Amino acid sequence: MAGKIARFMREKDKMAVWLNIELLKVRIGYARIGMIIREDMLNAVDVCQGGAIFSFADFAFAVASNSHGKIALAVSANINFTNPAFAGDRLIAEAEELSRTKRTGSYQIKVTREGDQKLIALFNGNVFVKEESVKVE
Repeated sequence: MAGKIARFMREKDKMAVWLNIELLKVRIGYARIGMIIREDMLNAVDVCQGGAIFSFADFAFAVASNSHGKIALAVSANINFTNPAFAGDRLIAEAEELSRTKRTGSYQIKVTREGDQKLIALFNGNVFVKEESVKVE
């Protein structure tokens, strides 16, 4: 079920489509996704724009937190950028569930550059879990 939810989210999330995010591995409470940095994701100094990296990490967060089948909505998120990413870099975001209750969940997402495994960003987020199920079409 977690994989079906992830594929549905990937198809319906317009930002994930624009970023051309790849689903690499999904299970309950976990997501691993990939993305290649394109020229149109760069800022004025030819470094990947922080908003693109945040959105990438945020999608991994969304997939991991919704993988249980209940709608999970972010209530807080923060990111620390540790190294730059450049056009042509392939990034990997790995989201891991740190805790989950009936109503809340905490997640940590590590964004690394494939190849040298350099940490690009560390994202932490918390969700509120609704009673409603994710409606997969």
